[in-house]
Amino acid sequence: MFRRKNHSNTEQGGEDQQHKVKELRASLGQLSGRSAQFCTDACLKRFLEARNWNVDKAKKMLEETLKWRLSFKPEEIRWNDVAKEGETGKVFKANFHDRHGRTVLILRPGMQNTAALDNQMKHLVYLIENAIFNLPEGQEQMAWLIDFTGWSITNNVPVKSARETINILQNHYPERLAAALLYNPPRLFETFWRIVKYFMDPKTFQKVKFVYPKNKDSAELMKSYFDVDNLPTEFGGTATLKYDHEEFSRQMAQDDVKAAKFWGSDKHPPGPGGNGGCYSAVEVAPEP
Repeated sequence: MFRRKNHSNTEQGGEDQQHKVKELRASLGQLSGRSAQFCTDACLKRFLEARNWNVDKAKKMLEETLKWRLSFKPEEIRWNDVAKEGETGKVFKANFHDRHGRTVLILRPGMQNTAALDNQMKHLVYLIENAIFNLPEGQEQMAWLIDFTGWSITNNVPVKSARETINILQNHYPERLAAALLYNPPRLFETFWRIVKYFMDPKTFQKVKFVYPKNKDSAELMKSYFDVDNLPTEFGGTATLKYDHEEFSRQMAQDDVKAAKFWGSDKHPPGPGGNGGCYSAVEVAPEP
């Protein structure tokens, strides 16, 4: 009896969600071009989820994102535009996935090599788009591994930069982050964290996990997300982490070509590597 009731509730919840997706789509009006391509049913669900299925709030959030995308043009960023930012490997897509098949971005704030915030955000957005574009079928989220090796007060990420990163991630890529694992942050980071955490909404805040090398709970947490054999030693695993800028650039070059075709921007010639895609090709295929 209880099973039937739960099954019925699940079906009812699914029907309610589909109704809200249709309601949100109708409220947006006629979309065209890349905005129409961006706004798949899966996309609308993520924005609704981020706003607790409130259609009006989700509409406002999505409209602001569409305006941002028209201005920022993430689909048109190519690796050639941001390659200098990536020379030290401060942010890059890992060559392994987590246990759920999610794309993994590795962030190393101690490897910061530039000072211009606009270019740093352009680089980050490019890699977020790339990570999403390369998600396997059925997976919508990515994981972030943040390595604090070399991080100090002298190369500390400015609060303005952290705030903009949080703003872009939670307001324009809602429900794209599964977890952000902060590995072995120094005590100095605690002061910084007390400030930046107030820029996060509750959903994003809950996805941030602090991980410490000699802590048993931290070790179990990492094992729940990653296969130790795939995980680099910098994060408590057994694999070797090596960032080869030339090789990574070649990979990005291939992704740039695919993304340009997908978004219909072949006219924007790809540079020596990269991708500007936002959704996987499977996800943004025309709705049946």
